[in-house]
Amino acid sequence: MTKYLHTMIRVTDPDATIKFFELIGLKEVRRFSSEQGRFTLIFLAAPGQEGVAEVELTHNWDPEEYTGGRNFGHLAYRVENVYETCQRLMDAGVTINRPPRDGHMAFVRSPDGISVELLQEGHLEPAEPWVSMPNTGSW
Repeated sequence: MTKYLHTMIRVTDPDATIKFFELIGLKEVRRFSSEQGRFTLIFLAAPGQEGVAEVELTHNWDPEEYTGGRNFGHLAYRVENVYETCQRLMDAGVTINRPPRDGHMAFVRSPDGISVELLQEGHLEPAEPWVSMPNTGSW
């Protein structure tokens, strides 16, 4: 079972972005801030789509200019087994940019360079070869 979760975009003005999406009909459904990581995540959804199809706004507190599409973050999917999914992708020639070392999260890129996050349904114990696999490129 694969389930679509959200699309993430980086924003420089969260209030203006929220107002924009409110004009489309989306509402804020949850928010998380990390003082240590210096970022805020704001999730928006259309009524009835909470937890089904959301937009994640990522606001990095330190100013950064986003070029080359860097403001578009990633697509995210929950998968039944992140290890099996990554192995299937590798077998097809896909680079695992951020291996699922923690048994929870991995990143790959589509043929057009779009970053895709794979999130484990439930919990898997960290396992080889993933634990020792280094990051490759950016995601």
